Amino acid sequence: MALMTYQQVINRNTDYAILLCFLSGIVQLFMSILHLGVLVDFISIPVTVGFTSATSVIIAASQLKGLLGLKFSSSSFVDNIRKVFQNIHNTRMSDLALGIACIGILLFLKKIKDIKLCGIKHGTKKHKYFSRMLWLISTSRNALVVVGCSVAAYYYETSSKGSPFLLTGSVKQGMPIIQLPPFGTTVGNRTVAFGEMLCDLGTSVLLVPVIAVLGNVAIAKAFASGQLIDATQELFTLSLCNVFGSFFSSMPITGSFSRSAVNHASGVQTPLGGIFTGALVLLALSFLTPYFAYIPKASLAAVIICAVIFMIEYEVVKPMWRSNKKDLVPAFATFVLCLGVGVELGILIGVLINIVFLLYPSARPKLTVDMPRLSNGKEYLLITPTNSIFFPSIEFMKAQIVKIAVRAPHLPVVVDCRFILSIDFTAAKGLSSMIDEFIQRKQPLYFLNPSPEFVAIFKGAGQEEFQYINSSDDIPTFLENPKDSEEASLLQKHPSSTELREISYIKDEDLILRKA
Repeated sequence: MALMTYQQVINRNTDYAILLCFLSGIVQLFMSILHLGVLVDFISIPVTVGFTSATSVIIAASQLKGLLGLKFSSSSFVDNIRKVFQNIHNTRMSDLALGIACIGILLFLKKIKDIKLCGIKHGTKKHKYFSRMLWLISTSRNALVVVGCSVAAYYYETSSKGSPFLLTGSVKQGMPIIQLPPFGTTVGNRTVAFGEMLCDLGTSVLLVPVIAVLGNVAIAKAFASGQLIDATQELFTLSLCNVFGSFFSSMPITGSFSRSAVNHASGVQTPLGGIFTGALVLLALSFLTPYFAYIPKASLAAVIICAVIFMIEYEVVKPMWRSNKKDLVPAFATFVLCLGVGVELGILIGVLINIVFLLYPSARPKLTVDMPRLSNGKEYLLITPTNSIFFPSIEFMKAQIVKIAVRAPHLPVVVDCRFILSIDFTAAKGLSSMIDEFIQRKQPLYFLNPSPEFVAIFKGAGQEEFQYINSSDDIPTFLENPKDSEEASLLQKHPSSTELREISYIKDEDLILRKA
């Protein structure tokens, strides 16, 4: 969220971040009212993995400047890497040494909680005390490193020697003023109206709120202990946080996985934990901001790098390769595009690729072909589509069925509809023309196990020659003498969709009884 917000304020001002916070809240509010939390389900795990890994790499690369003690501004990942190499000769060795030392300490403290206590009996009070102490040190490693480096920098800065490190600089003290979000701003000497600000923010107005709820739902699922998560409720909560936050000059917000993990491990079970956190933040804003100026940039860079490198989800590539190789396409596409052209466009294209993969089976359904033999030795072609039929797939499906049927014109064709859960009017008209073609060729064509909705849509499309079989047990009777079958007589009466539904249910009951 910080990265996506940062990209909106490059060469602009913080008013864009505050307005983005307000608009994100409004978008999330409308999405919650319309119960559009289901949209989050269209962002698949491969796209999320690519996005998270790419943003982790971008954030880590953006901290190389602080780690090396360099001074320059950049606008993208590629631009940042190029300028790091261009300015590498200006590296400040004191900052580099401090940054590397901080990274080493952070990685060591991250593992300290996993140390097995030898010589102390497991389960004793002493063991619990030391385990808790190691966990506390490991969890608070970021704060320990920053405070330690700040104390050292303060000592050098107040001495006659001066600090050898680049420091963060002054941070504004106190609470921000309560005011309306900025619906206009001034960039340089130019006044920017609300409409122009909206155009400048572009797709981020939609993507930022979606990414926010995606992160929030992911965190909620991780700590839900099997309970159901309502994405719409998360949307509504985030919308209020963003709308009210924008009145306090807030940037767009979402949940934090690391802080949620600390709360969970600390035994926090109610929103009262948030009140304690908020109170401490207010105290820090009131009394500690003068000391924030002494935080070395190299130590902050080390903290951020150590936090994000573990979010690069390279370990999921192997399971994806083993389970479904095509999932790697949206994952790598999202990853590469986020790095190359920007986070917003990268995730947008990744989602579009995923939707194409989702829709492709509907446009090109698979057909399985069998040639069963009846008890009297007569054969027939059994063609089974594996997907529902909609207008993008009808021409392809017609061509495949006709191609199969033409190779054996002496055999009747039975299309098994058990996997076809729905059909639209365009598909029904397309299949109607296929039925007419079979009639002209005098080759029997039947539909097996059609749903009542399937039959009703066919009748609504005006196809009078549609012949169907409700049960596979009736295939021999129907193929030998279709006029004597119950289905043929029902077809001649042109029953309503309600009657068809009742007949279908009766036939299913009969089938269950026969099998029992």
